[in-house]
Amino acid sequence: MTTITDISQLNMQGTYSYADYLAWQFEQFVELIKGRIWKMSPAPRTIHQRVAWNLVLIIGNYLKLKDCKAFSAPFDVRLFDKKKSVKTNQEIFTVVQPDLCVICEKAKIDEYGCLGAPDLIIEILSPGNSKKEMRVKYDLYQESGVREYWIADPEHQTVQVFALNEQEIYQNRAIYVHDDVMQSYIFPDLKIDLTEVFEQ
Repeated sequence: MTTITDISQLNMQGTYSYADYLAWQFEQFVELIKGRIWKMSPAPRTIHQRVAWNLVLIIGNYLKLKDCKAFSAPFDVRLFDKKKSVKTNQEIFTVVQPDLCVICEKAKIDEYGCLGAPDLIIEILSPGNSKKEMRVKYDLYQESGVREYWIADPEHQTVQVFALNEQEIYQNRAIYVHDDVMQSYIFPDLKIDLTEVFEQ
């Protein structure tokens, strides 16, 4: 397989697998969603990084004595339709890098990242990525079986929580604002004071 050293070598309308992705050696971060290349936003703004770091500290501390593990971007999460089995890299067409994810099944963690759906994914909105997070990734995470999905909006200081219901469809469980104490749906003892997340 040819090593790709510049994104311009790729057909942006083409379809690629995780096996292709592994051969890419350019500096720009990209995600692969159902075989299509998605360029990631340039380096996140300070407010994005601050919110991400605060969440990492809070959730990391919460998980200290638990079996679940938290990972922050850049960290490859390889997703596939949960109704299908995956055997090779050629059969994986989605690789994303969530801002933060929590994985409770150790078997899903390998040297390349996560294979399968994390239990919790958190995406932090930045200018230019709102449409992707709100529409494309919402559908992707739902069909892949991510049990809980948070969308954090630093500009408006809100966190929206979605969780799968018994029909494996996302329900909007809550919208929390800047001075609320939010609660995870699948980790009910995880409560977060959003003033600590969105502190200036």
